[in-house]
Amino acid sequence: MSDNATTRVTIPSLRAMKAAGTRIVALTAYDYPQAALVERAGVDLILVGDSLGMVVLGYPNTIPVTMDEMVHHAKAVTRACRRSLVIADMPYFSFHLSEGETIRNASRFLKEAGAAGVKIEGATPARLRLVRALVEAEIPVMGHVGLTPQSIHRFGQYKVKGKETGEAARIRREASALAKAGAFAVVLECVPAELGRRITRDLSVPTIGIGAGPDCDGQILVFHDLLGFGTEPLPKYVRTYANLAGVIGGAVRRYAEDVRRGAYPDDAHSYHAAARPARTTGRGAAGRGKVS
Repeated sequence: MSDNATTRVTIPSLRAMKAAGTRIVALTAYDYPQAALVERAGVDLILVGDSLGMVVLGYPNTIPVTMDEMVHHAKAVTRACRRSLVIADMPYFSFHLSEGETIRNASRFLKEAGAAGVKIEGATPARLRLVRALVEAEIPVMGHVGLTPQSIHRFGQYKVKGKETGEAARIRREASALAKAGAFAVVLECVPAELGRRITRDLSVPTIGIGAGPDCDGQILVFHDLLGFGTEPLPKYVRTYANLAGVIGGAVRRYAEDVRRGAYPDDAHSYHAAARPARTTGRGAAGRGKVS
């Protein structure tokens, strides 16, 4: 976090942080109140991740997430942010058909949602051409290698990538190629710590780790995982800092109990009609005159 908490984080800021050895704090957010809390806490980079499909929309994976859903949530996040750099995930099949369509889809995050850039998974030759095209179109790109969740059907399961020498070398080449193609940062997901360290030393652009060991230039977690706000088993790399599922569940149960036994709402939580004005008589009991 910069000394001036009101100074907006920019892409050059991230490069400067890497050069200075200042760790980059990143976190996902998916709506206005989440982003407001994350921003006030001093997080440098907020990713509107397609992980919203799983943690917000209830999809089994990230594949069903649409561009319209991503733009909708990105709009809410950017409304809350005055300092944090906001990047949005390109969802599955928003960058798979043509260069022109990819640029149009990515531009929606900047034009409609106010994000500063996009994140794209993978580093195949075709993907690298898209990165170059997006950068040429003035759309900043964050790369993503290692475990790429949009490839779940090809992988079959979520697991650590790069444990074997050949795969580690490939991931290292991919990260380097993304940086050369113009990516301003590279996310390293679920790779051995040793590989995360080597790639971070290789690249002039920042690395953002998620399950990639302690030596990346920055770290990111899913908002719900950080706060224990979910029901799914968590990956090994997640450290939870709260148990919101327990807190919220307990609060809802107490509310339900109070409603069922008639303890809520009570008089203190109810509105009342205005008190009637006092009445006085003008001439004894027989008089009906009123003084207001």
